[in-house]
Amino acid sequence: MVKNGLDGPRATPEEIATLTVQTLLRTVPAAMPGIFFLSGDTPLDVDNEESASINLCTMNALFPKLPWHLSFSYGKALQKTCIVTWLGKDENKAAAQQALKNRCQANTDAVFGKYKAGTCASVGTDGNIKGAAGPY
Repeated sequence: MVKNGLDGPRATPEEIATLTVQTLLRTVPAAMPGIFFLSGDTPLDVDNEESASINLCTMNALFPKLPWHLSFSYGKALQKTCIVTWLGKDENKAAAQQALKNRCQANTDAVFGKYKAGTCASVGTDGNIKGAAGPY
């Protein structure tokens, strides 16, 4: 995704979606079947799970007739709440599995341009600190 730098001014999801799709249309052949995004790094005060879902959703909502499928291949933005919920403890396994399933559904909705911001629980920016200090 075309995003600002970690220390730069914040771009809106609409700006990210528009510039990303514009760049892809200029450079990626229509014969390419799909483009699968990594979430990219975000500043510690940004919930990268939520922002990645919103950015993907915005691209698919604003540009529903692209020559390729836009989807996700997220690492941290798919797993963060799951890992921070689990923290390697057996008693947290079910909750962690549910967190992963929920984020997968959020991103499935985003692929169809139907994700509603804030509808998938996330550890938010607090999880950035916990993740940086531990299980990642």
